Amino acid sequence: MADNDGNVTSKDFGVGIAPPTAVFPVKGAQHLDWGMQHRLAAMFDASSGNTVMLAFDHGYIMGPTSGLERLDLVIPPLAPYVNVLMGTRGAFRTCVPPTVNKPICLRATYDASVLFDDMSDGGGVAADIDNAVALDACALAVQTFIGAPGERRSLELLARTVDAGQRCGIPVLGVVAVGKDMERSEKFFLLATRLLAENGANVVKSYYCDGFERVTAACPVPIVIAGGKKLPEGEALTMAYRAIAEGAHGVDMGRNIFQADDPMVMAQAVGKVVHESYTDVRAYEFYLDNKGR
Repeated sequence: MADNDGNVTSKDFGVGIAPPTAVFPVKGAQHLDWGMQHRLAAMFDASSGNTVMLAFDHGYIMGPTSGLERLDLVIPPLAPYVNVLMGTRGAFRTCVPPTVNKPICLRATYDASVLFDDMSDGGGVAADIDNAVALDACALAVQTFIGAPGERRSLELLARTVDAGQRCGIPVLGVVAVGKDMERSEKFFLLATRLLAENGANVVKSYYCDGFERVTAACPVPIVIAGGKKLPEGEALTMAYRAIAEGAHGVDMGRNIFQADDPMVMAQAVGKVVHESYTDVRAYEFYLDNKGR
């Protein structure tokens, strides 16, 4: 216990100085609890207000994916160049050293594997809130199937995960799923992103589309775009640039980073677009100038 002897008398009370009135920079998060804001602040860069998430959860439905055959060799070297790592509990526990000091977004739901024609049954809980706490996760990712047979089940999983996250101060990333037969129009993404946000998602992962500026404007929480299928590096940077210019607050890329000719330089180039206001042309020049070094 502190000893009164030698204690200096308090004198600097800042009389007349108003308390700081900081506005929390993450969209839609101004009224969240301190723990939720603390985790979101770890995920989103303080200067840009954006995030680069590295998705490597493909194996939970696809098995070994090109570029991710050895997670333990691929993910740790990429971690310094992204803001958030997004994966499954098994991947984190076996292949990502705890000394990799990056916020993690934990995939909380499972879906059917690629062996099944219909992967939109709504899935189930793959990692509950106790796993999230044990893994020190900054967010939980929940897949949702809007306009598909599993819609009601996946929205219920989202709502239940949001409830659990609220109790423990862990935000939820709602992921808009699009199967091969599902719509990918502005109308669909306006509906899907708004549904996820209004059911409690703190961040929404969706896809870039025509009319994207209206999608981001209508969504009350940050949207990060999915990278989707592998594109040529220049095209992937153009997609990221357009999304950020039209209101996205980041990207959650997987194949367009780890399947690039030089994944580490590609991750940096994406970061230039997301955080440093690089155009796609300038970022691609950065990629070409530095790849292979």
